[in-house]
Amino acid sequence: MLVHSASIKTFHAKSKRKLRSVMKVSAWRSGLMAGSTLVGLFSLPVCAQQADPATPVVVQPGAPGQPTRTLPPSTRATLPPRSPADVRFMQGMIMHHAQAVEMTALIESHTVTEKLRSLGARISHSQSDEIKFMKRWLEARGEPTREPISPVMPDMPGMDMSSHSMHTMLMPGMLTEKQMEALKRAKGAEFDRLFLTGMIQHHGGALIMVKDLFDTAGAGQDAELFNFATDVDSGQRAEIRIMQTMLGENPKREK
Repeated sequence: MLVHSASIKTFHAKSKRKLRSVMKVSAWRSGLMAGSTLVGLFSLPVCAQQADPATPVVVQPGAPGQPTRTLPPSTRATLPPRSPADVRFMQGMIMHHAQAVEMTALIESHTVTEKLRSLGARISHSQSDEIKFMKRWLEARGEPTREPISPVMPDMPGMDMSSHSMHTMLMPGMLTEKQMEALKRAKGAEFDRLFLTGMIQHHGGALIMVKDLFDTAGAGQDAELFNFATDVDSGQRAEIRIMQTMLGENPKREK
């Protein structure tokens, strides 16, 4: 009886060892198969890339209900048509933004108000970047970055006929030479008041320019220009509200 029991125990021990051995082999085989599968999957993109033709395929989407067309590889992208009003808007807004940057450059030496310093840095940075964008937009279309002086404008005695002076007269909201001189002479709280009222006036002029652009038939259809103009509108409206609040906190606010 004891011999029989010992034999059974020996049989079970051998079975367990054999089972463990089989399980190890199975696990090893499964890992090998999984690794082979992953290698095969990762090699697919390489094969696909090698199979791709060297010549790119240019596909033009069709109109609604129409099939797409495959264009020749020599096809080149063309810029969308522009309106003369688009060009004038960009040229005028460059000059408009330039004066705003000139105004913000006075802040460092004319005020100690931290809120105004922060606002000025924001305006200067955003409008400087926008000037670069507008110049690139015009240059890409072969247009000058400044609007030519009208040849029909009479040469009035004592009038400065420089390009800057002409644009100053034409752009809505821009500060006059007298206003700019007053701003440059002011210091402290008086500077803060003149800067805020002047920049609110300035931003208001930009909103008029955007409205005039979109009110012109055929203008503002270029996607880049449309996005830029709408950003100018929303951004400057927000800054006007900020400046109105700051002006309300200024003890020398206008009545």
